[in-house]
Amino acid sequence: MIRDLSAQNTGEEADLARFAVKNHESAGRRHPEQQHPFRTDFQRDRDRILHSRAFRRLEYKTQVFLSGSGDHLRTRLTHTIEVAAIARTIARALRLNEDLAETISLAHDIGHTPFGHAVERALHRIMRDQGGFDHNLQALRIIDELEIKYPDYDGLNLSWEVRAGLLKHREQVIHLDEKELPPHPSLEAQVADLADDLTYYGHDTDDGLDSGLITIEMLESIPLWCMAAEKAAAAGLREKDERYAAYTVRCLIDMMVGNAIRYSNELLERYAPKSSAEARALPCKLIAFSPDFEPLTLQLREFLYHNLYFHPDIAILNEESLEKMQFLFEVFRNDPELLGRKARQRLEQDPLPRVIADYIAGMTDTFALKEYKRYHS
Repeated sequence: MIRDLSAQNTGEEADLARFAVKNHESAGRRHPEQQHPFRTDFQRDRDRILHSRAFRRLEYKTQVFLSGSGDHLRTRLTHTIEVAAIARTIARALRLNEDLAETISLAHDIGHTPFGHAVERALHRIMRDQGGFDHNLQALRIIDELEIKYPDYDGLNLSWEVRAGLLKHREQVIHLDEKELPPHPSLEAQVADLADDLTYYGHDTDDGLDSGLITIEMLESIPLWCMAAEKAAAAGLREKDERYAAYTVRCLIDMMVGNAIRYSNELLERYAPKSSAEARALPCKLIAFSPDFEPLTLQLREFLYHNLYFHPDIAILNEESLEKMQFLFEVFRNDPELLGRKARQRLEQDPLPRVIADYIAGMTDTFALKEYKRYHS
């Protein structure tokens, strides 16, 4: 028997919790479309992201180390795939909508600049008089406007729930399509957000060890690492073993995922929201680490900031990348004809600084360096 859209919607009602977002409850798309016979709206959204140019470019964008620094080090693309995998695990355990959580995870970084957050901060400073630059808002801009694939509209025309899930809700009121966003995003978006943090903590530790910038000896001052190391030791591994570091990182991630699932389930049982809308309106997020566990993750986060993200070797490369992108911005501002063809077409509807920011943010590390060498003499 074919499992068509109707059967999948019926399955959601039976399988998902009452506070999960259901496909048939979607607020829809900016441009109405006929539903697909075999895929839900969120499944279609996921596939549109996977087939987008912005998603493919993530393969050559910096995660921590510049693209091409090492064959085994993560890129922005592999980070994104890992976030999506962890988000699916958490969503499935809590009976949330896996497709929505995965889709938000896959899209969450497509607005990132080349060379990571250093260039994002530089663009934000340059663009401060034009509303600034934020990679979350840039992801929405790519999805809504900059990806050109369909005959009747610009953008990917994703569902409202995916687009809202990409916005980090701030203290001020935010509107999307004239709808005021609730205090917190959907539970699925909260899952994607926590999975992103969790992935940073685990996989950046792994890359830091692989690169040699951090060592096991340095990590032994971090309680969460020591807890994971005890599990590795219980499995019969010792520090000198080739598998030790990788297995300890695996235990580290497993501990974080397990804690997030168990404590989030406690919160869901305590607040007992009757719908996804009620969950979003609550005064606190319901997807979280437990109060005794979260400080342990923050200790690891602080360790990574001090010893990896701001390591002198990384800091020098970030500063060099920042200066190169600032140089490129001025090159294009002084001569807009040097912009790519599609970027120049955007000048008919957007101011020059925003078009330049779009163009630079869309570059891969490789293309950005090529453009810098082309114009720098």
